[in-house]
Amino acid sequence: MSTARQGPLLLGVRHHGPGSARAVRAALDAARPAAVLIEGPPEGDALLELAVDPGMRPPVALLAHAADDPGRAAFWPLADFSPEWVAIRWAQQAGVPVRFMDLPAAHSLAGVGEPEADPDRAEPDAVRLDPLAVLAETAGYDDPERWWEDVVEHRGTGGAGEEALGAFEALGEAMAALRETYGDGGHHRDLVREAYMRQRMRAARREFGDGYAVVCGAWHVPALRAKTTVAADKALLTGLPKVKVETTWVPWTHRRLARAGGYGAGITSPGWYAHLFSARDRPVERWLTKVAGLLREEDRQVSSAHVIEAVRLAETLAAMRGRPLPGLTETLESVRAVMCDGSDIPLALIEDRLVVGDVLGEVPDGAPVVPLQRDLTRQQRSLRLKAEAQERALELDLRKDTDTAKSLLLHRLRLLGVGWGTPAASRSSTGTFRETWRLRWEPELSVRVAEAGIWGTTVLAAATAKAEADAACAEELGEVTALAERCLLAGLSEALPAVLRALADRAALDTDVARLAKALPALARSLRYGDVRGTDATALGAVAAGLAERICVALPPACAAGLDADAAAELGGLVDGVHGAVGLLADAGDGLRERWSAVLGTLADRDTVPGVIRGRATRLLLDDGRLEAGETARLMGLALSPAASPADAAGWIEGFAGGSSGGGTLLVHDDRLLGLMDTWLVGVPERAFTDVLPLLRRTFGAYEPGVRRSLGELVRRGPGRPAAARSTGDAPEGFAPELDAERADAVTELVRMLLASADGVAAA
Repeated sequence: MSTARQGPLLLGVRHHGPGSARAVRAALDAARPAAVLIEGPPEGDALLELAVDPGMRPPVALLAHAADDPGRAAFWPLADFSPEWVAIRWAQQAGVPVRFMDLPAAHSLAGVGEPEADPDRAEPDAVRLDPLAVLAETAGYDDPERWWEDVVEHRGTGGAGEEALGAFEALGEAMAALRETYGDGGHHRDLVREAYMRQRMRAARREFGDGYAVVCGAWHVPALRAKTTVAADKALLTGLPKVKVETTWVPWTHRRLARAGGYGAGITSPGWYAHLFSARDRPVERWLTKVAGLLREEDRQVSSAHVIEAVRLAETLAAMRGRPLPGLTETLESVRAVMCDGSDIPLALIEDRLVVGDVLGEVPDGAPVVPLQRDLTRQQRSLRLKAEAQERALELDLRKDTDTAKSLLLHRLRLLGVGWGTPAASRSSTGTFRETWRLRWEPELSVRVAEAGIWGTTVLAAATAKAEADAACAEELGEVTALAERCLLAGLSEALPAVLRALADRAALDTDVARLAKALPALARSLRYGDVRGTDATALGAVAAGLAERICVALPPACAAGLDADAAAELGGLVDGVHGAVGLLADAGDGLRERWSAVLGTLADRDTVPGVIRGRATRLLLDDGRLEAGETARLMGLALSPAASPADAAGWIEGFAGGSSGGGTLLVHDDRLLGLMDTWLVGVPERAFTDVLPLLRRTFGAYEPGVRRSLGELVRRGPGRPAAARSTGDAPEGFAPELDAERADAVTELVRMLLASADGVAAA
């Protein structure tokens, strides 16, 4: 190190600052220290050698978690443009020792510095000082990011060693003035951290003399230079709680480096900072070329002339504002004006993809991991399921072995609480052989995998053990039925016996018909999914059939027990679910469909049952072909008679003609039913009409616009008089009095093609 400099070299940086990173490299090249100390937990020292592994690609994070509670974890993220990462790589390439010097994670994960661990020092309402904001305001800037760009990022401090060293000296003096004025600035935990850092510096001095360098946040530099006694620092560190800690490297993302993601030391534009660090020359031109490339990918007309004009505008704006180089603000303003035609919509895409970005780092295989993570990594590679930071869709065909294996893996991870994939509605098919997933890997999922490691060493074993434990702890029938469905989806055949025992026990004890009705659809779906995946679900079918029989017995009395409007609406919805489930279970129980139809008939014809349930039962019977149009009209006439209360009649209409069941289409094609409804509606008294209007609006508002328009035309013509309308030629607009044979024949060829296409899809 330079003989003119007394004491260790203290390099105060901004975490994830490319200007600081370049300056650190230049300062280390000039000073050539004998060792380097880095702000970070000492438990990570053994992992530092992996930083030069070819498989290590930032952004990455050092992960520390409590050995007996992996959910208690902390991350120390590092990017290519992080000064700490640059210092680590410099030391390893120079062959000098490099070590972490911050407070051990064993203490920080035990709650050191938190209000509950240090009540005498806690000030929940204290304002935590932002040093950069204070310095920016002092310099006349209203934006700390813009100030930092001007004084560090755009000043070329990495060009020469002495220039870089001078910049660090100036920044250290500024921080010293702030610490003198504001003390710890509300960062009370820093006092303990800084005491430990000084202890590490004393140890380094004994080993290397003053020939070592320290890379830490600029805020800490004055405290590390301060003259304190060993006894004073020991007093701060004595008696600190601690836990056993395990550490590893995990992939990180630029998006997680962003302050908007909740990261305390985050930055607003990691993608922009990464560009500034990697672009050795002409950063603005290169950045705007990237922007143009992204816009072209989105089919926007952007030429090289746009890039040239945007560069000129950005430089002009920077000159007008007295900035050394165009910053992110100027470049985005020029992009909006020149490439986006003044629109913020494409600009939002640029900010998301480039200013922030979805770059995901990689960690070498040699990094220590829990056995479960190792098994997950093996399966990811075998199935070619790459973890990516950007969300993407995954379409699976469960008739293919590889796709089935992918589905099982994703379902097992979800059961373990590792939400890498989220099921989504399929755009191509609604069959049970298709699945659509939305995949996105978040860094926090590494913690979830570590937490799930307590259940087993492989994904299959861990998911099985977790399912069995969940079944034993479940308190309600619905929890167990949902778990049974998830077990079948995940192919956990070894867990099914324990889940089915719990299911049978809960079902036998539960007498609430609403809970039984909620549980049955999940069981029916489970049987269907079990058939698709080749899983033996015979025992589950027997439990489901027994549950359906109990519902058939208990539902009619429950529906006539003086339900209020909300309870009646809820039970009406459950009737829908049970009806669908019975359709799937028809083969599981002898005569089950007939018994269920008899229950619906009882509900439809019993005047003590709330109108919404009677209407729903009537509609389900009609759709199944178990109720003729004449009988349907009779039931509607009774429900809408003058003797019925308007609220109950409106509920009947909602149950019968609810928008989700295609009731509007039924009314379009059955003038008799529409006429009955119209006659009732125009006869509702004014005061009662105000009460039932919200219910009617909800019912008819759910119809498709075309259906509502057709109903309006039919009502204007007068429902119930179709023959007269045709004979007189008085057809409403859009309805011809007679069939136009020539126009009808014109569509036959198209219909034939559609049917042929449908047959082909079904055959596939």
